Amino acid sequence: MDIKDEKIAIPIVLIAGLFWSFGPLVIRYADQPALVPWQYLFARGLIIFIILNFYLYLNEGTRFVKNYLRIGLSGIVGSVGLASAMMSFIWSITHTSVAITLLCLAAMPLITALLGFIFLKEKISIHTWISIVIAAIGIYIMAMNDQKIGNITGLVFGLASAFGFAIYSISLRWRKETPQFTTVSLAGLICALFSFYTMIQSNSSLFSSSKNEMLFSLHGTLVCIGLILYSIGSKHLPAAELTLLSLTEVIGGIFWVWLPLFGINEVPSTNTIIGGFLIFISLIYYSLLTKNNRRFIGLN
Repeated sequence: MDIKDEKIAIPIVLIAGLFWSFGPLVIRYADQPALVPWQYLFARGLIIFIILNFYLYLNEGTRFVKNYLRIGLSGIVGSVGLASAMMSFIWSITHTSVAITLLCLAAMPLITALLGFIFLKEKISIHTWISIVIAAIGIYIMAMNDQKIGNITGLVFGLASAFGFAIYSISLRWRKETPQFTTVSLAGLICALFSFYTMIQSNSSLFSSSKNEMLFSLHGTLVCIGLILYSIGSKHLPAAELTLLSLTEVIGGIFWVWLPLFGINEVPSTNTIIGGFLIFISLIYYSLLTKNNRRFIGLN
């Protein structure tokens, strides 16, 4: 399915972000997910690997297996970065608020720009530097939210997750012919295998409760559906527009856990709102001033 009309592509990418936004809500419904992080990562990683390979099979037939043979060093680096992001995400969201975790992830485009400057020698305009500084101030204000060790740990892991996603993005720029879906699939497998090894070494159970396993699998499915929709719509949208559209996930994720209807009632603190507002301003500023950049980053 190839969408070339931006008027159709934009709502498809927005819907992808909407699917992703339900992930934090799913985790909040789980029973003590902080006590079973490896079981969560094992189930979610395995689901991502299975569903994405099934999707590739439907699209390419058995030829999709050849993608693994041409994944290259960039694909391996991207897979490890993405797997690290998946692992950091669960520790972040189980140690701090959904708002802080998602707002840290929202800064990913700016972190990507910074890593691109360091490793790929990509130039950073003065406008991008201003955006990075504004976002950094916002993150600092959120860090002042609560000095409890758990909350600071959550923020640090949130930033680590954003760095992992940024490494994945950089790997795609490093070698554009890297098969992106295969890279994401491999990241899910790495996540599952590493979790499996860790649980075996610690003599832990491979599975949590049936309720948790269902929720972990549901989260993995939401991630995959979002990725597939994103891949369909993003091929014909420039990076600057995708940066703004990605805020659907952040806004939705914060809204669902706050909405009394779902029973979580997680209200962001004042510092989180102020810091998040600065991050939003930095992203809007970054996107609007780079709107002429027609670099396309859609998955394929």
